[in-house]
Amino acid sequence: MISEDEILKVAKLSKLSLTEAERKQFTNQISDILKYVEQLNELDTENVEPTARVIPSYNVFRKDVVGNVLSHEKAFLNAPESENNMFKVPKI
Repeated sequence: MISEDEILKVAKLSKLSLTEAERKQFTNQISDILKYVEQLNELDTENVEPTARVIPSYNVFRKDVVGNVLSHEKAFLNAPESENNMFKVPKI
């Protein structure tokens, strides 16, 4: 369980001002979250390999196939500036 003093400390570090009602509300909500996380600690994960996903993921990218391409003239039609067949942009 988290105390209201800890909620106030986190609020101060976050530069948040909380009303009395908000302090009580957040104390209850965060305590509930911590109780739930504690339940997860009861699970036996001894033989479970760490993973980033619970279901397998597949490559959803399309094949890299050459299609219709723009000519240099068409590509530079809307460019504000170009030079030597390249887009000219401001220095950063």
